[in-house]
Amino acid sequence: MQRGRRDSVAFTVVVAALVLLGGIVMAAVVAFSGAPGTLALAALVAAVPVGPLVGCFMWLDRYEPEPRNLLVAGLLWGAFAATGAALVFQGLGLVGGASERDSLAVVAPVTEELTKGAFLMLLLWWRRHELDGVLDGIVYAGMVGVGFAYTENILYLAAAYDGTDGLGPGGTTALTVTFVVRCLISPFAHPFFTAFIGIGVGLAIASRRVSVRVLAPVVGFVLAAFLHGVWNSSTLSGTGGFLVVYGTLMFPAFVGVVAFAVYRRRSERPLLTEALQDAADRGLLPATDIPWLVDLPARRHARRWARHHGGQQAERGMREYQAVAIELGYLHHRYLRGTAPADFSVRGQEHVEELRRIRPYISFPGQVVPTR
Repeated sequence: MQRGRRDSVAFTVVVAALVLLGGIVMAAVVAFSGAPGTLALAALVAAVPVGPLVGCFMWLDRYEPEPRNLLVAGLLWGAFAATGAALVFQGLGLVGGASERDSLAVVAPVTEELTKGAFLMLLLWWRRHELDGVLDGIVYAGMVGVGFAYTENILYLAAAYDGTDGLGPGGTTALTVTFVVRCLISPFAHPFFTAFIGIGVGLAIASRRVSVRVLAPVVGFVLAAFLHGVWNSSTLSGTGGFLVVYGTLMFPAFVGVVAFAVYRRRSERPLLTEALQDAADRGLLPATDIPWLVDLPARRHARRWARHHGGQQAERGMREYQAVAIELGYLHHRYLRGTAPADFSVRGQEHVEELRRIRPYISFPGQVVPTR
């Protein structure tokens, strides 16, 4: 079995096992929470922000879409493995003598960011070739954060409705207040915190310096845990303290991260153009194909054109060709930067062979339609 195949299998087995274990822990928590009867209602209400948040990260991921199975794995990791492990660690912290205040301000941020960030470290260790830079790190971190927030919101919403959160008698009013705060005002919190770990992992991937490769993920984790701790601590000062921290620190920082992510997304086109042009100069693919690969509207137009002239099979061929060419472009970019993975040559050759296999059977708008 090749090294890449072994790593993929190891990653899948470890993630699946820990997600299952985390699911068992969360099932036990729900069963003993005193609010299992409202679980369905809480799950439905907590799902409201999930679609828009996932859509935002998918939009960021459009230039080089990550494998859907890995994105789903990130969501499941956040929803089960990370939440289950964080609850276990926090329980051990309380048993070890940590006060509820310390648990909220220190133990919870550290354990939750540690368990969420573990998914990115597993990617870095076993699926490094799927990480091409900062944007990929943000996307995977965001998916984990969305999954984590969803499960956590279910617990908070159920407890609020049943009045087991210690904040009041419960009921529809308590559920509504909790929904507004957690699902409308601050649905971005967990993805935002963990995005710093994703940025750190992305910087590590893109750097040639050993110090950056080692320290960037650590610094990302420290920033994530620090901001998470500030966020949690602000709730101890009442609504006023929370709103001050939210308005003066968290929301501006969130806007800054969003602006940075959008900037990185816009830089993908010139990056991909340069890499593919160099690859074309080396004879790896036709230079005339590049405009139909680096521009998102042009990609869609090429697929529609292929479908119109050759049906679904031609559209599938065009989609596959574009996907492989984009993978080659990002891999070649890392080669040009001197940060290519160890199996660069093997993967690059596989991409080139796949492009040459497909290319005779597709054509771009304005070209002669090939006959089979």
